[in-house]
Amino acid sequence: MADTVEMLTANEEQTRDLGERLGRRLQRGDVLLLSGDLGTGKTCLTQGIGRGLDCKGNVNSPSYVLMNEYAGRETLYHADLYRIEDVEELDDLGLWDYAERGVLVIEWPERGPELLPGDGVVVELRYGDVERQRRLRFMPRGERGKAIVGALRPA
Repeated sequence: MADTVEMLTANEEQTRDLGERLGRRLQRGDVLLLSGDLGTGKTCLTQGIGRGLDCKGNVNSPSYVLMNEYAGRETLYHADLYRIEDVEELDDLGLWDYAERGVLVIEWPERGPELLPGDGVVVELRYGDVERQRRLRFMPRGERGKAIVGALRPA
């Protein structure tokens, strides 16, 4: 896909730096869907997004509470759907509402794709060829997604 951007990071800090670069470009209403195996850097990327949004405090995985909220230039809503077993639980979360109030980052979106906000960016994170290296693919959904991904392209 022509609008897709692929990037490689060498370690966790580079993944956070990429997330920070992304976070600086995000605004209220933006949605990012982070997909990838355990340990591929979804939370590292989100920590960087939090830095880019000037969020206070440590961004941690919300695996046991489903969603964390961080105040910053825009509020970061960080959802982790890994433990969702029933799609109705997702409906109860009201993800659409959070997307309208800040920046919404969702880990494990494949747990309920039919209930997720439509526009934004899908980020696939994969292991690289060497230890700690990660491959990230940014795929836009909708016009706003195209603008976000386009801003990540090297000049």
